[in-house]
Amino acid sequence: MMEPVSESSRSRRRMTGAERREQLIQVGRALFADKGFDGTSVEEIAARAKVSKPVVYEHFGGKEGIYAVVIDREMQRLLSLVTQALSASHARIKLERAALALLQYIEESSEGFRILVRDSHAASGTGTFASLISDIASQVEDVLADEFKERGYDPKLAPMYAQMLVGMTALTGQWWLDVRKPRREEVAAHLVNLSWNGLTGLDPNPALTGATRGLVLSPGAESRTARPGERESKEQEKLRREQEKAREREQRERAKQQRELEKAKEREQRERAKELERQRKEQEKLRREQEKAREREQRERAKQLERQQRELEKAKEREQRERAKGLDRK
Repeated sequence: MMEPVSESSRSRRRMTGAERREQLIQVGRALFADKGFDGTSVEEIAARAKVSKPVVYEHFGGKEGIYAVVIDREMQRLLSLVTQALSASHARIKLERAALALLQYIEESSEGFRILVRDSHAASGTGTFASLISDIASQVEDVLADEFKERGYDPKLAPMYAQMLVGMTALTGQWWLDVRKPRREEVAAHLVNLSWNGLTGLDPNPALTGATRGLVLSPGAESRTARPGERESKEQEKLRREQEKAREREQRERAKQQRELEKAKEREQRERAKELERQRKEQEKLRREQEKAREREQRERAKQLERQQRELEKAKEREQRERAKGLDRK
């Protein structure tokens, strides 16, 4: 009769590769949020995940690999929320939803936001928080350009105003990350109050419009709102196009990185081939010099033997002449 499997035995079930990878990502995410990239070590990640260091290296090659995945996920999540927000039809609603999207991300993914604004480390490979803010500003720029044209302002100023708006919202988000007061919809209302009305036209009791109140966005999916059917088909189509563009940019970036890797490998191979050719030529040159040295040595030996032979012959001739002279005297 088989003994029942204990709870401890079940808890020690071996994780699949995908499960282990996800576990390491979540452990790394928590540590990066708490200590930052430089303050986190592979040893800490392994200890927190209750695995050995080689397991971390096997899955990610080091903490840099985990960090790159964490950063990529957080940036994609935030960009997806803001992209959905900017698909609304009216300019003010776009601003309201964009501000609310950032605050929603901060509230729901505080650890991720702390990682983005704290490090923006080169190990991410996918960019920095500043580059993400720049991407968002580029989308806001289009909104402002249309509004400027309608109101008779110079649309060439839209990029500058887009940076102002997004920068103001991002910095407010960093402040709200710690204080968390007032609630996010109230913070978004005040942000829009300042950006939409300006200081001279501030509303003493700002509030979000009915099209934005109660809105909850979902990364990579359609936004959910308290008023079903509010979103228009044009907005959905625009969101789809934005998502396709984002995927295309990602694919182009990956293709570019692959081409750069291939070029780097080709350069390395060419350098190795040049080095091997240089070594071959050096060896060939050395061989020829050794052969010439042997030939010179052989010629010198031959000349020396020839000189010795001539000296012997001369000596014999002198001896013969001396003998002949002696005989003549007798």
